[in-house]
Amino acid sequence: MPDGLIRPPYVPVDVLTPDRDIVHGHFTPGDQVVILKGVAGGELWGDAMTVVTPSWHTPTDEDGWRLRDPNGGERTYVTGHPRYLVHLSRRCPDCLIYLRAMEDYLLPKLADTARIDCGWYSLTALDQLVHVNDARSGR
Repeated sequence: MPDGLIRPPYVPVDVLTPDRDIVHGHFTPGDQVVILKGVAGGELWGDAMTVVTPSWHTPTDEDGWRLRDPNGGERTYVTGHPRYLVHLSRRCPDCLIYLRAMEDYLLPKLADTARIDCGWYSLTALDQLVHVNDARSGR
């Protein structure tokens, strides 16, 4: 795996994100967000992005957001569903509740690990970020 990430023999299934009820309007252009992907050094970690513009999220057939990776890279822009995102730029109650629930769920299970990508997300050929529970067969 890239960047020294390890994959433990047991990776917890993400039971929280698929049922998260966050509406499209919760995020606005310019918001800084993170997509939680795993644990590093006893803390949650993920990809930090900036919300750019509304975009249709084809894998879920719902309103999504076009996101920009401020570090650039192979995929500077991706489209993600709002339920995948957590505010970095402000402390909103909905995101804090979700963040705390993810910490309570993940940290006890993965406390003894260095850095783990839990493998919950993949990218389609159209740079659509897809959670494993949203993936459709054949895409």
